[in-house]
Order: sequence, then structure tokens, then C-alpha cells
Amino acid sequence: MKLSPMIMSSAALITLITAVPAMAHTGHSAGSGLQSGLLHPLSGLDHLLAMLAIGFWAAMQNRAQQISIPVTFILFLAVGFFMATGGVVLPLVEHTIAASVLVCGLIIATAVRLPAIATLTLTALFACAHGQAHGAEVSGASVLLFAAGFMSSSAILHLTGMGIFKASRTLTPRLAHIAGAAIASVGSYLLLTI
Repeated sequence: MKLSPMIMSSAALITLITAVPAMAHTGHSAGSGLQSGLLHPLSGLDHLLAMLAIGFWAAMQNRAQQISIPVTFILFLAVGFFMATGGVVLPLVEHTIAASVLVCGLIIATAVRLPAIATLTLTALFACAHGQAHGAEVSGASVLLFAAGFMSSSAILHLTGMGIFKASRTLTPRLAHIAGAAIASVGSYLLLTI
């Protein structure tokens, strides 16, 4: 029996979503060093889906925003991280992280086009919250190596999200909408369970 590409892609997305446990950031120690930083974004469903969704969302944009969205995210990821390691704590970080998954999923599902300033503002806000969470979790002396690791993993996840979008376009246009709806559903769940 031959499965359609849409069914196979949906099954892969469901497997990805259910295979990685969601981990609340509060009280979750990340350790330190490059290896901890590289692996940390893969340990929580919220960060993993948000990073993939940012890449997916970026790939849906014009050429300039395909670059500016991930670059803005990585820059503000660093800003949030170093604010947290410096003792500056932003309010509602967990809520903003969950909202980032929900909003990015909705944007992908609806294929809505936001003005560039709104796109980059949302990107910066979401990135700052993710950076805050990582900065609050890091321990040990290798803070810079940890930061380099989780920022690199995040960038790789962005590129992966971009690749998934490009592959989904060749399979069926509706696959992007389905993926966005699935991501938004997880974001809703995360937001309701904080």
C-alpha cells in the first residue's frame, strides 16, 4: 500500500511533536558549555516548535524577510539571554514562549502577510523571551559557550523549518496550512497548561 506524501508528512509531524517532551523552563537547569547549549533547544517542545516555525514563517516571505526574520531572532535571542544572565528578568516569559508557538502556527496556517515592522517586532519579542528562558537556566562558568551552542542549534532549526516549508510546497500547498494548524494547537495547549 502506497501512502500519499501528505499522509507521510502529517505522520512525521505528529511523530516529531509527540516524541519530544514539553519542558517548562522554570527550575530546569541547563548546565553549561557548548554541548549543553547545542542540545538544550532540542529538549523542549516549545523551543523546538518555535524555532522550526520561525524558519517556516521566514520561508513564506519575500527574499529580504527570509533573511531578516532568522537574523533578528538570533540577535534578540542573544539580547534576552544576556539580559537574564545579567539579572534583568522580563515579565510573562513562559506565556510569551507559549504564545510564540501559537502565533507562529496561526500565521503559517492562515498564510497571513504582516507588515515588515510587525513581523520583525513579533520576531524580536518572541526571541527575547526564548533567550530569557535559556539565560535563566544556564549554570556554570561556560556561559558564552552555552550561548554559542543554543544560538547555533536555533539557527539550524530555522534552516530546517525553511527546508520543511520548501519541501511541503512541492507535495501539496495545503500541507503548510496543516502544519501551521498543528503547531498552533500545540501552542494553545502550552499556553493553557502554564
